[in-house]
Amino acid sequence: MDFAFVSGNPALDLAGTVGSRRDEPIDALVAPADLERWVTECAELPDQVTADFATFEFALALREALYRLALDRVLDRPFDPGSLEIVNGAAAAPLPAIKLSDAGLRTSGDLRAVLAQIARSGIAVLGDPHACLKECGRNDCTRIYLDRSRGARRTWCGMDECGNRVKAAAYRARRRAKA
Repeated sequence: MDFAFVSGNPALDLAGTVGSRRDEPIDALVAPADLERWVTECAELPDQVTADFATFEFALALREALYRLALDRVLDRPFDPGSLEIVNGAAAAPLPAIKLSDAGLRTSGDLRAVLAQIARSGIAVLGDPHACLKECGRNDCTRIYLDRSRGARRTWCGMDECGNRVKAAAYRARRRAKA
C-alpha cells in the first residue's frame, strides 16, 4: 500500500494511515515493517528505523490518540484526556539527532525518538489557535489535514486521490443528468 503525505503535518499523516474510519477502516500499518516503511517515506523523519512489536503497538496508540485530538479540534470540543496523556507522554521522550553537512540535513534516531518528534509536531499544530484543521470533504475519507490554502478554501485532503474522485463523480453525474 502506498502512503499519502498530504495532511501538512507528520502527526496528521500518521493519523491518516487509517482510511475510511466511519465505514470500513483500512489500516495501512498492519505490521512493524509497514511502520518502518512509513517512517522512511516521511520526508521529515529519519530514513531508517526498526520497529519491535511493543514500539509498533505504542505507535498505533499514538496514532489513534493524535486522530482523536485532531478530530476534537475540528469539531471544537474539549480534548480527550486519555489521548492527551498518550501524546504528551510520547513527546517527553528524547528527539532524533540532526546533523548538517555539505550533503544536507540528516536526521537519525530510534523509533521512540521518531514518535517523540511526531508527538511534538502534533502538539504544535493542535495547540496553534491559528492552524486551520479540516476533515476531507470526500464522504469516505476521514483524513484530517492542515489547510494552508489562501482563504482556507481547500476542500480535500489531497487532489490526487480524493479531489479527483469527487470531481470525476460530479462529472459523471452531470453527464447522466444530461442524457
